[in-house]
Amino acid sequence: CLSFVLSGIKPRQRGNHDLPVIGAVADFTLTNQAGRQVTLADLRGKVWVADIIFTSCAGPCPRMTKQMQSLQGALPKESRVQLVSLTTDPGHDTPEVLQKYARHFDADPDRWSFLTGSKSQIAALAIDSLKLTAIEKKPEERTDDADLFIHSTIFVLVDKQARLRAAF
Repeated sequence: CLSFVLSGIKPRQRGNHDLPVIGAVADFTLTNQAGRQVTLADLRGKVWVADIIFTSCAGPCPRMTKQMQSLQGALPKESRVQLVSLTTDPGHDTPEVLQKYARHFDADPDRWSFLTGSKSQIAALAIDSLKLTAIEKKPEERTDDADLFIHSTIFVLVDKQARLRAAF
């Protein structure tokens, strides 16, 4: 079903039900890996898939980014689907750091944005709108220097009207 949604083909309906609307995505302004501001208005009218990662993560983040890279490769180049990776670590993950990370995963900057901003801006989008989890670990709870956050390892799907529709 997800592959149909991402490709813009309406999935076959079961009992006349589309994917449920989980909630609306609130307006936001963040900064991408090129240092350019990205707003909800930039994504409106496009289906997008989002996740939350941080570049120094030694846990699930590289695997998640690899999965997002696979999704980018599976989507036709002319697809209007956008990919969005939010950082949980804006203190470290500057646009320059995000750009280097994006290059490492061959991210197409026209289709895949790595976003940063203030902690409150990121939390508003990630936690409040996208229903993702991102909790900073206390120093005494960390197992090593890269063990900074507990965060969601799911991807979320947002429709053209900026409504959260699915998690996978």
